[in-house]
Amino acid sequence: MKPLIIGIIGGSGSGKTSLIDRIRNEFSDKDICVVSQDNYYLPIELQARDKNGIENFDLPSSFDHEGFYDDLSQLIQGKSLTRDEYIFNDPTAKPNQITYRSAPILILEGLFIFHVKKVRELIDLKIFVHAKDEYKIIRRIIRDQMERNYPIDDVLYRYQHHVMPNFEQYIKPYIDTVDLVVNNNDTFEQAFKVLKGFLCNYLNERAV
Repeated sequence: MKPLIIGIIGGSGSGKTSLIDRIRNEFSDKDICVVSQDNYYLPIELQARDKNGIENFDLPSSFDHEGFYDDLSQLIQGKSLTRDEYIFNDPTAKPNQITYRSAPILILEGLFIFHVKKVRELIDLKIFVHAKDEYKIIRRIIRDQMERNYPIDDVLYRYQHHVMPNFEQYIKPYIDTVDLVVNNNDTFEQAFKVLKGFLCNYLNERAV
């Protein structure tokens, strides 16, 4: 039986990762497989540069969409696969090996999973995680400084010139096409309860 495929998008800092972490904490790996588009970034030397020579990682062309689709196809067929974790251009980090095992529910997470038509057409339930711009930039600053050690000037430059323009062009338009909008200005707790109930019901019905 084909897995239920759920796609989760949203702007940088909207809370996609936090929502998925909650799902992972509630369900086992045998029930859910999460595939993040972040692990399909192209190498830095293949990234487009803006007029100031700064790499732009917030374009659809920043990702290996064919590799993402091919891996998804294997998971749909019930196969397992491994892939190196993306280390966000940290030369001191050694990537971990990620193992994806097919499961009754596949969750796809990333900026542009709806932008690629053949991926979008595979998705059964589309979710958009939304937050006000002021909250997203604060979360982005905290994440990039604490987790990735990026300078504040770099974070703000990329947000202004890369993140926001590409969100407006490639991500925000899909908010009117999704099945569920999760507002995460403060908390997504109530929306998560609805989603959790849906997933539990799906797994119970599938087991019958």
